[in-house]
Amino acid sequence: MPDPEDHFLLNPYGMMFDEITASSLVKIDMEGNKVEPSDYGVNQAGFVIHSAVHMARHDLVCVLHTHTVAGCAVSCQKEGLLPLNQHALGVIGDVAYHSYEGAATRLDERERILADLGDQRILVLRNHGLLTVGRSIGEAFVATYKMERACEMQLAFQQSGAEFFPISEAVVQDAFARARDRYAGGGRNDPATFEWPALLRKLDRTDPSYKQ
Repeated sequence: MPDPEDHFLLNPYGMMFDEITASSLVKIDMEGNKVEPSDYGVNQAGFVIHSAVHMARHDLVCVLHTHTVAGCAVSCQKEGLLPLNQHALGVIGDVAYHSYEGAATRLDERERILADLGDQRILVLRNHGLLTVGRSIGEAFVATYKMERACEMQLAFQQSGAEFFPISEAVVQDAFARARDRYAGGGRNDPATFEWPALLRKLDRTDPSYKQ
């Protein structure tokens, strides 16, 4: 996530996710240089992917990049996310695609990542994983969670070998139309209004150490 001085925070390279706390995040500038002392560096690919968004889209304060089994598996499929069920239709209109160019370590790929993302919230990095952005941490996290669930369900259905009961094209197109208006305004249109505060309360109950 960025700050007003065009710095942003990345995971320290070499720490497990369950070891990372707020104070251990590495603050870097848009060139990948550390601006505060840290015993850790950052992953170059992580820097390229995240800085692509932060450099150009100051309205987006959080970029999440994941390599989950379900997300990576769907990223390998030619058709990407399929309109199979209600969960998929909840995110499919907000999904874009970026072709694989190898390990994302070259700075010139940032322009193509940004162009492919457009005004969507979810970018499927083909043959790689998922990239999700948000105007808040909560918005990006909730979008990631919903996309991940849709990918898991797609894999489960495909592995079943069952015949697909199709959803009408009118319903599918309505899902795309709704996506164009979903993030306009606040209140109930913001997916983080209820989910994110509830998740933080749950985290506070189970493991408040993330605040350190």
